[in-house]
Amino acid sequence: MIRKLLPHPYLTLTLTGIWLLLANSYTLNSLVFGLLVGLVIPWMTSPYWPARPHIGHPIKIIEYMFVVIWDIIIANITVAKIVLFMPNAKLQPAWVTVPLDLIEPEAITVLAGTITMTPGTLTAELAADGHSLLVHCLHAPDVDAVRDEIKTRYEARLKEIFE
Repeated sequence: MIRKLLPHPYLTLTLTGIWLLLANSYTLNSLVFGLLVGLVIPWMTSPYWPARPHIGHPIKIIEYMFVVIWDIIIANITVAKIVLFMPNAKLQPAWVTVPLDLIEPEAITVLAGTITMTPGTLTAELAADGHSLLVHCLHAPDVDAVRDEIKTRYEARLKEIFE
């Protein structure tokens, strides 16, 4: 009964939190409407994703969020320096193929989104077999270092969370 009413509890909490942030007011009305949105959307979309992703360590999600926020701040500063001070002749854009150890589609989606949210990088494509991502980097003098950083900084943490 509870599973039918609350098919994706983490999504419900996320949608409620996002609604409160978007409403920019923390009143009882905002909370009730946020909960309503957080309950109705997962309930209506549950037939399209019958299996819930397995979250192994929910507390690790908070750690991951802080790492991503920190990396976004640092990447913003780095991209600003590149745009303002680096001559175009010294810019080394690159395509990086990141082989994946992740198998959960939700984890791969979070990884691709994280890469895209970080300024200076963009996830362009997921391989047809789902075993690698193609990432474009604004400035990557060492392609191997970029790949290794994505795997150790993001993918390893997502493996702990989702598997």
